[in-house]
Amino acid sequence: MKINSSIFHYILPTLGRGLGVGLLLLLLVSCGGKTKQAGGRDTIPMQPCPKFVAGNAMQHIQQQCALGPRVPGTAAWRACGDSIVAWFSALGLDVEEQETTVTLYDGSQFPCRNIIAHINPDNTDRILLCAHWDSRPWADNDADKRNHHTPVPAANDGASGVAVMLELARIISAADDLKTGIDFVCFDVEDCGTPQWDEGDYEENSWCLGSRYWSEQAAENRYQARFGILFDMVGGRGSTFSREGYSMQYATPVVEMLWHIARQLGYGHYFPLRDGTFITDDHVCVNQIAQVPCIDIIPYHTDGPSGFGPTWHTLQDTPENIDPNVLEAVGQSVLQLIYNDGK
Repeated sequence: MKINSSIFHYILPTLGRGLGVGLLLLLLVSCGGKTKQAGGRDTIPMQPCPKFVAGNAMQHIQQQCALGPRVPGTAAWRACGDSIVAWFSALGLDVEEQETTVTLYDGSQFPCRNIIAHINPDNTDRILLCAHWDSRPWADNDADKRNHHTPVPAANDGASGVAVMLELARIISAADDLKTGIDFVCFDVEDCGTPQWDEGDYEENSWCLGSRYWSEQAAENRYQARFGILFDMVGGRGSTFSREGYSMQYATPVVEMLWHIARQLGYGHYFPLRDGTFITDDHVCVNQIAQVPCIDIIPYHTDGPSGFGPTWHTLQDTPENIDPNVLEAVGQSVLQLIYNDGK
């Protein structure tokens, strides 16, 4: 992913086929979903909701990283993909895979394997949850230039989003009181965009290749979901999540609902009511090609040079630098949103 600095203001949301969720959540926010309290505080009525277990998500991160960097085409990548399929299948989910070949910034070709799992597949009322599972082939932001051609361990930038989804899948698949259809999509080849050390022209479209392919197939098959949530780097120490620009452009009501739920649950420190910047990430293809209003939960560090934290695209992106409290804040907030929306 990359910060898109060429856009300086928000434009009016264009929700496409997902307009329904915008109207629904807007009504919840402005009418029934919030009630005024003394002191001017807004509260959202909370449905009973299971507990997100951050320790389980942490184990999933460790298991992915133990295989080595999941660079597309490598043995670690194949083993991790097989493990993700096995984890979803063990929960009783319907699992499918999309395999294709994609072309990188330099003309080389990589295999691409999107992994998709469904809860309540017959329900046409659906929510999309997604993350990328590949590792960046080059630690091109590492302080030591000798590491710039070494693959990233990708504990946060890859494994954390998948780990949160796997724990959400465990909880939701075991529930008998939630009938909403949930689609989990693990995007491949998100993080093979043009490296910083490349001397050629920068290619904006060199990122998010798996989500582009998934989105094209989704549009062709007329896939519909009321809204989507992308998890990207959702476990790093010191992370806070600003309201990302494209998320506000395409799915403002979902952003506002989630951020207010997080604050009400006591996670306001992680979800400040602060606007971030526009970030080129998988949700852009989901919004613009698949036309599903999708938000991005992604950290935005205002005190660092990259904006994505000190371990981003470095060899320090390891499980030791993951904070279970951040995983809990993200996982519990999204789980509460799903339960509020689906019951």
